[in-house]
Amino acid sequence: MKYVNKIGIVALLLITLLITACSQNPVSSQQPATGPAWASGLSPLPQEKVIKVGMKQVISDAGILIGIAKGYYKDLGITIEPVQFNSGQEMINQLAAGQLDVGATVTSAGLFNAMSRDIPVKIVADKGINVPGQGYYRLVIRKDLVDTIKDYKDLRGKKIAIVGTASLDEIALARVLQKAGLTMKDIDLQVIRAFPDMLVSLGNRSIDAAMVIEPFITLGISKDLADPWKDPTDYDPDAQTALLVFGTSMTKNSDIANRFMTAYIQSLRDYNDAFFKNKNKTEIIDILCKYSVIKDVSLYEKMFPTGLNPNGYVRTKGIIMDLAWYKENNLLKSNIQFADAVDNQYVDFAIKTLGQYK
Repeated sequence: MKYVNKIGIVALLLITLLITACSQNPVSSQQPATGPAWASGLSPLPQEKVIKVGMKQVISDAGILIGIAKGYYKDLGITIEPVQFNSGQEMINQLAAGQLDVGATVTSAGLFNAMSRDIPVKIVADKGINVPGQGYYRLVIRKDLVDTIKDYKDLRGKKIAIVGTASLDEIALARVLQKAGLTMKDIDLQVIRAFPDMLVSLGNRSIDAAMVIEPFITLGISKDLADPWKDPTDYDPDAQTALLVFGTSMTKNSDIANRFMTAYIQSLRDYNDAFFKNKNKTEIIDILCKYSVIKDVSLYEKMFPTGLNPNGYVRTKGIIMDLAWYKENNLLKSNIQFADAVDNQYVDFAIKTLGQYK
């Protein structure tokens, strides 16, 4: 009898195990994949993280603004805190000190010199390039001078404005002048710190030309103050106009940095779908009207569109050319190289998650 009882107990245990296994299998097979549908397999951060982003909330910040509006950053456990800056150098200082996490900026001597001090600040993604034939950052000339300034050589002796020196703006103008073998010594260089003030100066004829960004190009044209002149593909085809930069707090935490970049690139793709494929364009314009400084819907149909690489990478040649210019003009404190300035690992991670843009 004891033998029979043992058999019965074993049988009962086997039946119990089978029932338990059957009841668990359907549940486990129905568990959803980790992460949001748009980034399947990428789980959010275990604790929500606030990321401070320095930006001016212009259209080239679409990779951040769209992601905020559509919840891409939230999906991955990130809350964006926008921070406004009066100068690029102030932003760079805070990035280097770890007081700011991400910067939406342009190349400058100050940025590269921060890197040369072994501060782990890195250029990590595109934030603005000129689209061939539709340059959103370009030299404009005063409308009444279209018959006078026809070619590059006609810029000699003219009053030309930029918003700052030792940065992208001076480089961009230098490349315009190079087309005629001219330098800054051949013009009357004016520094006007705000693009709206450039339009005022064009209107009162105190300057002849200016390096201007959208929407001020379109506004200048609409008010009969400016002519778009030559397209930037003629004088600066490889330019990397604007950059996304990670500060020390991001470069030291790849889990956060990778998730930020994935949301950023997903946002860039929504932007490209809207402005270059006409998909969900109304939705994206509505988002930009709400979150950017440009609130006029009609301007989005008139402006030259900002180019934003849907695969995220910066233009290698453009960065190398910028570094060479800073070195030639003795603005760098060390012989910094492209590999020291740019880190593509975060974009690489995002592409592995999202795939190549089609």
